[in-house]
Amino acid sequence: MPELKSGFATIIGRPNVGKSTLMNKIIGQKIAITSNKPQTTRNKIQTVYTDMEKGQIVFSDTPGIHKASNKLGEYMVEVAEHSLRDMDVVLFLVEPTNYVGAGEKHIIEVIGKSNVPAILVINKIDSVKKEELLSFIDTYSKEYNFDEIVPVSAKTGENVDELIDVIFKYLPYGPMFYDEDTITDQPEKQIVAEMIREKALHALNEEVPHGIAVTIDIMKKRKGQKVMDIEATIICERESHKGIIIGKGGEMLKKIGTNARYEIEKMLDMKVNLKLWVKVKKNWRDNDVLMKNFGYDKKRIDE
Repeated sequence: MPELKSGFATIIGRPNVGKSTLMNKIIGQKIAITSNKPQTTRNKIQTVYTDMEKGQIVFSDTPGIHKASNKLGEYMVEVAEHSLRDMDVVLFLVEPTNYVGAGEKHIIEVIGKSNVPAILVINKIDSVKKEELLSFIDTYSKEYNFDEIVPVSAKTGENVDELIDVIFKYLPYGPMFYDEDTITDQPEKQIVAEMIREKALHALNEEVPHGIAVTIDIMKKRKGQKVMDIEATIICERESHKGIIIGKGGEMLKKIGTNARYEIEKMLDMKVNLKLWVKVKKNWRDNDVLMKNFGYDKKRIDE
């Protein structure tokens, strides 16, 4: 039997570069929510990639590192920067461009301080001409001495296998941390809440999504039936937002519920009876107690 490697890799980058899409592509299953709106991922999500020949990579998908404007933002940045500690390798995901902005430079600074091997992953190569790639690689090489540079498309899967091989190069030899069937450390309830939040992000206007959270009030399998009853509450910050989320005649809430139910049924492999409610909790993103209630607990950062 081959000697296995097992270790921890974290994916960091600015909001919206495709971190969750890449992780979902590697794992082959939807775990992290995706959206074209910034700050989609709020907590560290651990997912597990297992290859019985090579070993195991435990991935942490973290919130995008950005300038925080409220306590929730500060929490998210702290989660992201903290996740670099105890990692065997860090993946810095960027867009294919010759422009290195202040946000990217800040992340490079954070990587430099961490002393962890760093792989630059240039994502979305399906959106540019192949001959342009060399200039993007050159631009980033001038900013930092990355251990590896791997261009990929998280959307199409191009070069993702090559990236996995490169990650294994930096992992230590040792036994697996999880059994081969494990794909995430997330409780089912949390994944369901995130799926509902994703569908709300997709459906709602720009000003509402950042101010929403989702709590699962009831999640219970019917006795002797392949049916899951779920009741969830979408929390928003203003009465006007509540109206937008519910929509005219309840249409928007119905759309969010229908789309979320489809995803949840796929994941749970059973029929789902989903009921959604909407509640207003003013300025919850700046309230430590409410943030903790909605799953954003500072104490968890050190876990």
